[in-house]
Amino acid sequence: MLLTHRRVLAAAAFAVLIPLAACSTDKPGGSSSSSASAGAQGNTGDQSKFFVQADYDAQLAMRTKTATGPADKPWEQAIDPQPVDTAQYKKAGGKYHLCFSNAATNNPWRQVGWKSMQAEAKLHPEIGELTALDAEGKDDKQISDIAELTAKGCDALIVSPNTTATLTPAVKAACGKIPVIVFDRGVQTDCPVTFIKPIGGYAFGADGAEFLTQQVKPGGKILALRILPGVDVLETRWSAAKLAFDKSKLNVVGVEFTDGDAAKTKSIVSNYIQRHGKIDGVWMDAGATAVAAVEAFEDAGQPVPPINGEDQQDFLQKWKDSKLTAIAPTYPTYQWRTPVIAALKILNGESVPKVWNLPQPTITQDSLNTYLKPGMPPLHYALCGCETLPGYPQTWGGK
Repeated sequence: MLLTHRRVLAAAAFAVLIPLAACSTDKPGGSSSSSASAGAQGNTGDQSKFFVQADYDAQLAMRTKTATGPADKPWEQAIDPQPVDTAQYKKAGGKYHLCFSNAATNNPWRQVGWKSMQAEAKLHPEIGELTALDAEGKDDKQISDIAELTAKGCDALIVSPNTTATLTPAVKAACGKIPVIVFDRGVQTDCPVTFIKPIGGYAFGADGAEFLTQQVKPGGKILALRILPGVDVLETRWSAAKLAFDKSKLNVVGVEFTDGDAAKTKSIVSNYIQRHGKIDGVWMDAGATAVAAVEAFEDAGQPVPPINGEDQQDFLQKWKDSKLTAIAPTYPTYQWRTPVIAALKILNGESVPKVWNLPQPTITQDSLNTYLKPGMPPLHYALCGCETLPGYPQTWGGK
């Protein structure tokens, strides 16, 4: 298989450290600090303009549903699949040319995922070429990339959109020429053959907030840490957490934006400890700076309160070593394997789910050791589904 790829790695700009289901430059009400109006139990503010009740209900319901598919391959599983016929796309004989328009590889989550996608492609000798273009987080470049790829004779196009609304016309145009698979981030059209994603942001946010409502006594002070406003998967995480906190008897003393920066995160937490004397729980919409939040309590000589992080190795290791009371919702990077599998199914004329909802496990104390991977780098994501792929662990930075 010939693999061609053109990309420029962005500098370690952790402004967005999780996958985005969509992105907007419009900021919701409120500033980039805890200036939101008081909610029922504290500063939870108004509900996000991104909140959709039906989507919230559907995602929370999916948390308890059993996925169909191979038990040992969650990237091939689906929750509530509604199959679509793909006979019109069947292509007989020869080697397949798959193309991939990638939003970016500008954070560890996306870097882990891209490595997994490439390794998945190497498993399939029927793939003759995988051509990938990296948009470097720029809408205009990705629009150009998609147009370029659709002119390269690709048999199928995989797209991870940089933003939703702006990329929708480009995806629509591509749909008229070749089968399109969208994953990770969505678009405002149902023309792709399939849209692949984990359960979603509401489930992530609810898992962390519900954990705190169970672990923190009524009246306890909660600090909510967010990355930035206006990104819908982050907004839905907070929307779900807000609902849980507003129904509880917890006191949300602040909602702060960290820009995904470890130093800023530690400073914010330290300031709240000094201001309130004690913080009883920390909720985060992404776990990349969770270790920095933990260190703020350690530096202040205080016990670390219940906290949620994510499946990055540094947080999981800190959780174990420091015996934290913690939970780690996830947005699995194994989803990067699924588009390759979906593309091959489509080109073979096999049905695929119209919306391919992948399982989204939550790491608890009982499962922590399962996901802690000795020898893997601090910014590696545990749910890569990459352990049996060619080149593991070295390709992912492991020993």
